[in-house]
Amino acid sequence: MNAPEKLPPSTFRFTLSAWSAQQLAAVEQALSRWVACPSNAPAPAGLGDAMRYAVLDGGKRLRPLLVMAACEAVNGNAHAALRSACAVELIHAYSLVHDDLPCMDNDVLRRGKPTVHVKFGQAQALLAGDALQALAFELLTPDDDSVDAATQARLCRMLAQAAGFQGMAGGQAIDLASVGRPLTSAQLHEMHRLKTGALLQASVMMGAACGTASLAAPKVQSALRDYGAAVGLAFQVVDDVLDVTADSATLGKTAGKDAAQDKPTFVSLLGLQASKDYAQQLLAQALASLESSGLRNTDALQALADMLVNRAH
Repeated sequence: MNAPEKLPPSTFRFTLSAWSAQQLAAVEQALSRWVACPSNAPAPAGLGDAMRYAVLDGGKRLRPLLVMAACEAVNGNAHAALRSACAVELIHAYSLVHDDLPCMDNDVLRRGKPTVHVKFGQAQALLAGDALQALAFELLTPDDDSVDAATQARLCRMLAQAAGFQGMAGGQAIDLASVGRPLTSAQLHEMHRLKTGALLQASVMMGAACGTASLAAPKVQSALRDYGAAVGLAFQVVDDVLDVTADSATLGKTAGKDAAQDKPTFVSLLGLQASKDYAQQLLAQALASLESSGLRNTDALQALADMLVNRAH
């Protein structure tokens, strides 16, 4: 019997599902180990239970995947990227816990299960969000030599800016102040650039910051920043589309919430089909930015952009 013919290397194709499965396994294992693990760092008075409920067993983990993909693209420090990926996810999880509170969006469903304040009470949910935010920065500053001090400081600054008044928190403030008010296209873009886009863009840039070679290449930094901006905005446009077209079971959160609360969205501003078309335009911009970067290993970044836009189909 003849030996099976070996395929030339060029026939091997990147598959997002296989790549994502490998990355997500590492992220989930790390989150389970680092988030108030009962056998490692128990939190008092049931706080750890609320923290783990908010983070584990749910979510698309898009932000961690963007971190890992960007790190791969610049051949960076994988350990620093894993810590960054988990830190970004903790900030995202804390923001959801707080956004769902009655004083904010007053939602009862998140990631297909009751929201944290429904499950544990409002006070515990508030504390869980606070603790997750603090833990995110703790993860970025390990007390060993696995991540150099300069990289730690750079990552902390990036995440703080993306999460604070210049980013996510500022965008949420605009969102709450805009209920029932018409926004111009420029105002809507600015709100979502801060509320949603800043953390997604930071995920890309934090992954890139894990590679020292990329810091000396302004062209690469600019291209990845533009990619992150396009991806961040596209994600929100598609979210607005899905809020209209999908049901709660599919979304894992309350469908139709934006319209019910009279919040301005891309669909309310542009219309449904125009919003879908706009998402495709943003995808094209993201892919063009990657092409202009000159980076070779961008398969994961390309596939993630395509996935997040075309999840609406």
